Amino acid sequence: MNSMDADVTLGEFEVLERASSEEVDVELINGRIYVVPVPDGEHGEFTGIIGDQIRDHCPEWRLFSAVGVCIPAYRESRARVDGAVAQRGYFRGQPSWSDPTGVLMIMEITSGRERDADVDRIEKRDAYAQAEIPTYLLVDRHRGEVLIYWEPADNEYRRHATAKFGASLRLPAPFNFDLDTKEFL
Repeated sequence: MNSMDADVTLGEFEVLERASSEEVDVELINGRIYVVPVPDGEHGEFTGIIGDQIRDHCPEWRLFSAVGVCIPAYRESRARVDGAVAQRGYFRGQPSWSDPTGVLMIMEITSGRERDADVDRIEKRDAYAQAEIPTYLLVDRHRGEVLIYWEPADNEYRRHATAKFGASLRLPAPFNFDLDTKEFL
């Protein structure tokens, strides 16, 4: 994931995003433009595993993949999130950069390159907290762990928990179930 530390307007970002190829996504996080490679197969498998568990435990919600979300925090960010949990039908009729008001959780999975992981670990986590996204789930493939952050206040998440791949991770309310990560091994 390459980043450009540039001071761009939202309009300039939108032009760049429209001009990007199908092989990359372009995101604007806290004033930086990130060029993100499209997800690999393992990324898709992890998304499916988590989506199945959410549907099994919370049938009224879905994990929507590769959703564009407006993050109305610092500098009007635009994130193409790996997953957004919302009620079924929430994204119907939304524009390509959706309003996050009805999003219960955002999920990110680190890309195949370790050098890019801090974007998910720090930059996106902080942007989602600033936007008061209730819950942030991070699958960190490089460290072999899953992290959950919740209770955003004062531009940060107040609580978090971690589990190594293979263990269960308790998801907080409103989910209230143990995310099983055995299939991540």
